[in-house]
Amino acid sequence: MLQLRPSCENCNKPLAPASEDARICSYECTFCVQCVERVLHNVCPNCGGGFVARPIRPARNWKNANFLGADPASTKVVYRPIDAQAFEEFAAQLKAIAPASR
Repeated sequence: MLQLRPSCENCNKPLAPASEDARICSYECTFCVQCVERVLHNVCPNCGGGFVARPIRPARNWKNANFLGADPASTKVVYRPIDAQAFEEFAAQLKAIAPASR
């Protein structure tokens, strides 16, 4: 089950469970859309993968107790601002390759 982390790992912007600005990689590294597009260029600094919009867990129990009340979002903040120079060296070889081909 997705953790739904509460903030961007790079800039620490709050990302509520219903935020449409949250992006995740396949390892659930979580960043805001602005960091993904303007800073990371769709390259996860932790694994090299790409990002997708984080799904929004229903706030209301529509069926089978599959909702935030039964499975709340994480409150653990993962704040690891990137080292711009080290990241640029890492991402240089990856950002020209589509995430599905990395």
